Amino acid sequence: MMYAFIISFFLLLIGVLLLGVRIFFVKNGRFPNFHIGGSKPLRDKGINCATTQDRQAQKIKRMNISDMINELNDNY
Repeated sequence: MMYAFIISFFLLLIGVLLLGVRIFFVKNGRFPNFHIGGSKPLRDKGINCATTQDRQAQKIKRMNISDMINELNDNY
């Protein structure tokens, strides 16, 4: 039982070290940004992550019911 625990511990330690090579051994190392907003080609196309889209949608002024009805009547 203890033998399996020790092997598991060292395998986990090796995995963490291999995943963190860039962070631990590169000056000013950071985790890569895999967020949609971190991709320049997607930003150029106007594609954002869900969090950013939600934030932008909440900034839009909401209309009350009578304004909605008036706008629908004006458009149709």
